[in-house]
Formats: sequence, structure tokens, C-alpha cells
Amino acid sequence: MAVLIDSNVLVFSVQKGHPLHQQSIQAVELCLELHKAVFVFPQNIAEFWNVCTRPALKNGLGLSTVETERRLADLDPILTLVTENEAAYRVWRKWVIQFDIKGTQVHDARLAAGMIVHGIDRILTYNPRDFKRFGALKAVHPAEVAGLETLH
Repeated sequence: MAVLIDSNVLVFSVQKGHPLHQQSIQAVELCLELHKAVFVFPQNIAEFWNVCTRPALKNGLGLSTVETERRLADLDPILTLVTENEAAYRVWRKWVIQFDIKGTQVHDARLAAGMIVHGIDRILTYNPRDFKRFGALKAVHPAEVAGLETLH
């Protein structure tokens, strides 16, 4: 089994004081214990950077690029970066038509396509329902992994 860490889990893991901060850290640590590696795509890192540097008034963390780089550098040693390839692109293209995917959901489809191609069967995310249409994948909420009570 292999696990991809969704951008929302990455963001909460560096956002001290957020109610999901500790749960995110515990879930990632447990995934590392169980699977020895956790994966991200460049898209996850770009989304992380976006949220960290976006102003707080626009639902971001309002961090400087220097602080965002520091937090990303802290995550680098535990993340295994996988890249997209043509096969993932072809799966994505098929799915956006097959599942009538529009708007921001194209980003989730892109992650799911990459996961299929790279043999990553699970995604740790606070939005598991966004991945239900991709039946071969299991979307896991951090509360499930960490053995914590779900916060829904």
C-alpha cells in the first residue's frame, strides 16, 4: 500500500493553533510508520504554496515566501515526490470526459490519475468524498488513520 498526502493535510500540519494541526501530524506520522513513505505530486506542493502565501483575508495563511519555504523544507525529508507522466495525463483526459468533471474538481482528478499510474492506492485527505468516483482508490480521513474521533 502506498499513500498520497493531500494538500489540505500538508497545510494543517504546518498551521499551529488550527484545530486539525495535531490530527494531521499524527496521521502523517502513522502513515510513515505503516508505509515507510508518503507521496506527493508537484501539484500538492504548488497548492500548499498557494494556501500558505495567500492572504489570510482570502482563506490563506498569509505567510511570506521565506516562511513558506522554511515550512516546506521541514516537510521535504518525509515526503517522496512523484512526477506526472503521459500515462497519467491520458487517464486524466479520459476521466474528465467520462465523469463530466468541471471546475476545481479537475485538480482532484489529476491527483487520482497520477495515483493510479504510480500504484498509489490511498490518499490521506480531509475531503474523502472528492475521490469517491475513482473507485480503485481509497480516500482516508486523517481521523480514521490516527484513530481519532471524526470531526465532521
